[in-house]
Amino acid sequence: MKIREAKECRYDLVSLGECMIRLSPPQHGRIEFAPMLEVWVGGGEYNVSYALSRLGLRTGWIGGLNSSPMGAIIRNHARAVGMDVSYVVERKYDGVGKKDRVGLNFTEVGVGKRGSVTLYDRGYTATSGIKPGEINWKKLFQEEGVRWLHTGGIFTALSESTRLVVAEAVKAAHEAGTIVSYDLNFRSKLWKSEEAIATTKPLVAYIDCLIGNEEDFQKVLGYQVQGVDVEKGQLDTTAFKNMVNRVVSDFKNVKIVGTTLRGVKSATVNDWSAIMWADGRFYDGLSFPGLEIEDRVGGGDGFASGFTYGFLTGKSPQECVDLGVAHGAMLMSTMGDTSQITLDELLHVAGGGSARIKR
Repeated sequence: MKIREAKECRYDLVSLGECMIRLSPPQHGRIEFAPMLEVWVGGGEYNVSYALSRLGLRTGWIGGLNSSPMGAIIRNHARAVGMDVSYVVERKYDGVGKKDRVGLNFTEVGVGKRGSVTLYDRGYTATSGIKPGEINWKKLFQEEGVRWLHTGGIFTALSESTRLVVAEAVKAAHEAGTIVSYDLNFRSKLWKSEEAIATTKPLVAYIDCLIGNEEDFQKVLGYQVQGVDVEKGQLDTTAFKNMVNRVVSDFKNVKIVGTTLRGVKSATVNDWSAIMWADGRFYDGLSFPGLEIEDRVGGGDGFASGFTYGFLTGKSPQECVDLGVAHGAMLMSTMGDTSQITLDELLHVAGGGSARIKR
């Protein structure tokens, strides 16, 4: 896989997708009984840019925002870590939220046998209303230069217009020699599997890197994983590898496939690992059996940003998948969707370091 030289490009990575405000009861509380809600910021594609900016790369995010204080929360959150938001599609807030809203989600962080739950309030948002032609892809990819574009199934599922925009974006990136990664990220509350498959398969011709778990590959691309019961916490990598082999045989332009492996023992204890297909072979990532979790939301984005950091900084495929697993594990040790992890912490854990106290 040939990645554009850093000196040729203004950005190491740009992500395309919706960012929302998340409202959660403190710790593991329930929304119904919450006397207060904590405010967090996050969105599948946004989280990747945010994490990579914290790790020292030059990133940008493209989505929709309005001129309300809710839009300012997201804008300020991005700028605080150095993310560029100059390509964000800005809308005037109408004062009541009839259109161009900032999406909300209400998330309960599970504990024990009570799993985490996310409830959406994301209709009629500024991001879902982005239309083809509103973003100057030629300026971004050809004149300014981007080494890696990251987007995915959540953005694509939002509306008819976002489906056209994502097709426009991946084609423009591909033509400019920008690596394109796509997190399949199936959300049953946003669209049906049949619609996801019909929309996504034509995009894969422009995608270099596919990311997802077993449900994502099944619901978004139509590939079954045989003989695995993830509900029982069984992580048989042979079955996943067989599935990935079918994917890369059908889509020969795909150069990387990253698949997270999660066995759910309880909401707060998971077996966590991943595999990666690259350069025609598989790489097994670090394995964290019985990983203690504070908040699992964003773990997959942590994996995506960790291995992307590896490729953008010239690491080997084995190092990349290990960075992905380590970053996902560490991200899930804190509350909120976005990474609070430093580069030194990531390299320590990816290199096999322990959790001994530092003082």
